[in-house]
Amino acid sequence: MIVAIAFGLLLIIGTPIGFSIGIAGLVGIVQMGGPQFLAMGPSRMFNSLDIFPFLAMPFFILAGEIMNHVGITQQLMRFAHVLVGHFRGGLAHANMVASVLFAGLTGAATADAAAFGKTLVPEMVRQGYRRDYACAVTAAGSIIGPTIPPSGIMVVYGSLMGVSIGGLFAAGILPGLLICAVCMAVIALGARRNGLPEPERRATFGELMGAFFRSIAALIMPLIILGGILGGVVTPTEAASVAVAYALALGVFVYRNITFKVLCRLLLRTAVVSGVIFVIIGFASTLGWWMSFNRVPQAIAEAMLAISENRYVLILLIIGLLMLIGTIMDVTAILIILAPVLLQIALQIGLEPIHAGIIFIIALNISLMTPPVGACLFVLSSVTGEKLERIAMKLWPFLVAEIAVLVLFAFWEDMALLIPRWLGFA
Repeated sequence: MIVAIAFGLLLIIGTPIGFSIGIAGLVGIVQMGGPQFLAMGPSRMFNSLDIFPFLAMPFFILAGEIMNHVGITQQLMRFAHVLVGHFRGGLAHANMVASVLFAGLTGAATADAAAFGKTLVPEMVRQGYRRDYACAVTAAGSIIGPTIPPSGIMVVYGSLMGVSIGGLFAAGILPGLLICAVCMAVIALGARRNGLPEPERRATFGELMGAFFRSIAALIMPLIILGGILGGVVTPTEAASVAVAYALALGVFVYRNITFKVLCRLLLRTAVVSGVIFVIIGFASTLGWWMSFNRVPQAIAEAMLAISENRYVLILLIIGLLMLIGTIMDVTAILIILAPVLLQIALQIGLEPIHAGIIFIIALNISLMTPPVGACLFVLSSVTGEKLERIAMKLWPFLVAEIAVLVLFAFWEDMALLIPRWLGFA
């Protein structure tokens, strides 16, 4: 109880989530065996980070930083607009398509939200979109990033649970594309009600090819990553390092805007972002240790199984729990603390580890855009100056559509595992 109280008080006073988790974990360690147990904390943190596949995360982050700096993001946005600009609300549709293309560069929802919040949202406002609606579209599309590979959260889950990261990458492709499709349907159905701009003229074949060739350097990046991993040529860590080498080659030899000074700045930014993630992972491991010592995971499992043993009811309970906690806690910390026990429940009801993983990941991704404290909402609010509650009001149709996609893949195992089985992962 004292650990829960400490954690709650730290959140209330505004302590960053990573430190809230860490301090609560230290309180738990002292409660377990007194101050002498504190000496075991650093070793627990180190062991939780001493996992080879985790090396992929800073490499993916650095590759995304380099690609953003060289101007690839703008080319992808223009290509997306050429593809779908002829629909009513074309820039909103382009926002979604760009999220799919951008996913192959960063794999992080907050990075997508920040990038598009600074670029696409102002452009949408200039073309007559309401700012709260533009932010809602951007928030809805931002979760495509960590759903379509490469995805940092998939690397964390696969590394901790011993599940094939390549299989998770394969399983994320269909849900990510379907989320894009249903969100575009929501945009189209609400176009008249939201007063979206009239359709632009359809791009000619020459304009389409021109935009494609200007974007081809960026489009090759996900092909290198996915082709290498899914083809069994490289591991995720090796693919991430190859992606960095490719991005550096573009910046230095093609676009010629990566200098030593710029590279140092990008490396520093990568170190900061990676450091935040790894601090959360390390601190969460101590809190998870305390929870295991006090049999909290077992209590959660017993409570859920006491409600029902029906497969579909338990899947809905797992989804609800993850989305609820995801509104107040970092998704990486949730995976470390809850994924082991939830995976055991999933296995008991007959879910494959990859299928369970994609359910966990999509549910946590959706929580990033869920009020009251979804991370993507805060990023867009701070970047654009729009009030969070106004964004949330425009977001609910997209939220309902994305939850429907989550439930579809949660209940339809053959669909969820179609690509992983085709590639031999499941």
